[in-house]
Amino acid sequence: MAFVTEAQFHVLAVDDSLIDRKLIERLLITSSFQVTTVESGSKALEFLGLHEDNQKTPSASLQHEIEVNLVITDYCMPEMTGYDLLKKIKKSSAFKDMPVVIMSSENVPSRINRCNGDPRCMEEGAEEFLLKPVKLSDVNRLRPRMLEGRSKEKQRQPRNIDDNDVGASCSKRKAGEEEEEEVGLLHERIRPRFSNNNGGGGFTVL
Repeated sequence: MAFVTEAQFHVLAVDDSLIDRKLIERLLITSSFQVTTVESGSKALEFLGLHEDNQKTPSASLQHEIEVNLVITDYCMPEMTGYDLLKKIKKSSAFKDMPVVIMSSENVPSRINRCNGDPRCMEEGAEEFLLKPVKLSDVNRLRPRMLEGRSKEKQRQPRNIDDNDVGASCSKRKAGEEEEEEVGLLHERIRPRFSNNNGGGGFTVL
């Protein structure tokens, strides 16, 4: 498992081929991404902290504290294919908005789109289906996907209101009420008052 730090976005790259992992890692680093590479779908789920029931489990481990902005995975891998990994990620409540990109060395249409009623990668929520060898131009297209995924994640997160927020709100409301009271007193002071001139038919402003 390899780590590269100090980049804006973090990509989890999954491929059982060491050569392909090194290639995609180099391309991602060239595009200024932070990269973590793993060799299987199960390792990817472990890194994300996902169980088989697709629930994120709490962990004090550093790797689970690292935000992942995109997963790029090979399609054809032993034990768990990239397609299976995609489905598990998209079914999880914690990562359903995270972009997933599929790579394949074979241009097989049935792997990309629906075939004979069987949904495939794009229907299951994949953002892209890239043919190997992946090129730098392919990698550069991923940044807008990550921006979109991060935006969706922020929209899903409820805003936490702490005691400081409540206190500030109360202070503002109290200050507003005091200001209204002062304005009312000022209006009272400058309001014209009238007096009847002892039946003389006129009024005098006091």
